Amino acid sequence: MIDVYAPTGLFSDKHALAQELAQTIMRWEKVPAIPFFQDNTAAFIHDLEAGAIADAAGNSNHVRVHVTTNADALDRDQQLGLVAEITGLVAKFTGDSSVGERTWVSLTEAVQGGWGIAGHAYTNDEIVQHVRELLGKA
Repeated sequence: MIDVYAPTGLFSDKHALAQELAQTIMRWEKVPAIPFFQDNTAAFIHDLEAGAIADAAGNSNHVRVHVTTNADALDRDQQLGLVAEITGLVAKFTGDSSVGERTWVSLTEAVQGGWGIAGHAYTNDEIVQHVRELLGKA
């Protein structure tokens, strides 16, 4: 799950950005492109008025991207690659490469049982088992 918080009007195509971000996280997590993951991996673009954002110096031109994955979904190389690619996508969709310098990406892992889909709080093992069943490998 990805949440992007940015000043209103910053992105040229929010829908395309959201879809590319969702596809990017699936690629870095190395999950199969099946409906279970495609339908449950999403990005949300949140527009904020300039007055709703400020750093300690008073600047309001930052972008915050919050990524939540299930526990242990990303190793260190995946974390580095995902953060770099997300930052690049944010800059691409603004048309301003300097936005990358003002983009913050936070990675968070859901606790075991803290990843809810369709009313069920999945543990990592349950997700793996469910996907194996979907792929006929159970």
